[in-house]
Amino acid sequence: MEEKKSFREKFFNKRGILIVIAALILIGSGTAAGLLKASENPSFCASCHIVKPYYLSWNDSNLLDHKHAKEDVTCQECHQRSIPEKAMEGVNYIIGNYEIPLEGGPEESRDFCLECHVEGGEGISWEEIKAATNFEESNPHDSHNGLQECNVCHNMHEPSYVFCSECHIFNWIDDLDQEVWTKAW
Repeated sequence: MEEKKSFREKFFNKRGILIVIAALILIGSGTAAGLLKASENPSFCASCHIVKPYYLSWNDSNLLDHKHAKEDVTCQECHQRSIPEKAMEGVNYIIGNYEIPLEGGPEESRDFCLECHVEGGEGISWEEIKAATNFEESNPHDSHNGLQECNVCHNMHEPSYVFCSECHIFNWIDDLDQEVWTKAW
């Protein structure tokens, strides 16, 4: 007569354990791959309530992030993260390890912006930028302060700031869209 094996004896042998581990790895890697693919879509960012205002601004606002959206520039093109960084952001969100407003935007250097906004990128050349902003009184892109980082004036998720207005009162400042730009005076 054959001896009946218990559930533990049937399923907790080496082969059973390997099958369970293999299944968990497949399920886990499939879930991770799905999340990674989903994270390429800007609307995925909105699934996190602390990022949702940034997504909504990108999706529909008067700010520069929405101008990028209209040109099909996604959040991820500026906010580039490695897989471990994305995972850590998820963990920090779950455990509440973050401050608002969020930090960790794109590399905030002039060179980063100019990768797209000059010749060789999809934008216009620096000379065209200067020519387009050569107002009668002054040219904010040809400043006596020398080359500035773009984010001194241009902001994505909040109104941009007219740095020149800290010292100067130029007529062209009043011609700027007041929903997009703020000034010192």
